[in-house]
Amino acid sequence: MSTTPVTGGRRGRPGYDRATLLDVAVAAFNERGYDGTGMEELSRRLGITKSAIYHHVSGKEELLELAVNRALDALFAVLDAELDRPVTATERLERTVRGAVRVLVDEQPYVTLLLRVRGNSAVERRALERRREFDHRVAELVARAAAEGGVRDDVPPGFAGRVLFGAVNSLTEWYRPDGGMTRDAVADGLARLLFEGLRRPS
Repeated sequence: MSTTPVTGGRRGRPGYDRATLLDVAVAAFNERGYDGTGMEELSRRLGITKSAIYHHVSGKEELLELAVNRALDALFAVLDAELDRPVTATERLERTVRGAVRVLVDEQPYVTLLLRVRGNSAVERRALERRREFDHRVAELVARAAAEGGVRDDVPPGFAGRVLFGAVNSLTEWYRPDGGMTRDAVADGLARLLFEGLRRPS
């Protein structure tokens, strides 16, 4: 088990850090569901008391917020990284899809949890709002790519964006790190398949 010192947030009991706790919590939430996972279960998996967990976080809801924000922050970072690049909107869209695939591979348990959020709490509703903002920005990027002639303009941008990221998000269901494909191979393959269908017919 990790013994990395706690950095930021609450100081925890020596021998445990918040990153380890978060990894364990996300695994439990994905396996049992957020509502079906209590602090007792997390305590059992970590081999520490519930009071020791409370040295790191205020409770289960904070763990959920940390987890979904980790996934969302990584996805928004991909979008933001492309803003200042001197490339076409079409190139930016394809780079965004490739970057999102890499995020999903690197943060698969966290993105999986994010995609299961249904809005049953304030934390979940905030996460859904950020997801809608992400989808809106992707749709705007699709519209700009269509306007410059890089992708087809006979399908609504919002629909195209949802199809693109529906395919990306499907990786949470089937991708396995030991399955023989690197994250770059997955990103390249998925981008080629998606953009061959999306590019404007000549």
